[in-house]
Amino acid sequence: MAGQIIWYITNFGCATLFYLIGVYAKNLKKPMHFWSGSEIDSYLITDVKAYNRENAIMWKHFSLCFVVSGFLEIVNPNLALIVFLLSFAIGIPTLICIYLRIYNKYKR
Repeated sequence: MAGQIIWYITNFGCATLFYLIGVYAKNLKKPMHFWSGSEIDSYLITDVKAYNRENAIMWKHFSLCFVVSGFLEIVNPNLALIVFLLSFAIGIPTLICIYLRIYNKYKR
């Protein structure tokens, strides 16, 4: 039982964190950065609002992987673990590719 509680806290904690990053990105007035410690100047992006909206959608969709994994624990714990691990192993490289597509779409 304690293991399940830790599982739910981990999954829904990750989901909440990534969803809130999406909310933050949508409400940000300057371009949302992706890489840690980096900043993007507003003059480098043609449409900051659209750029941030697409970043927000990206992060919110990523959070869904962890919601699915959390609920799968009820039905099939092994499948839940696979989804959780794939969320990082495949999800992070996918985030990078999506972000680069967004950046290239809106860069000057």
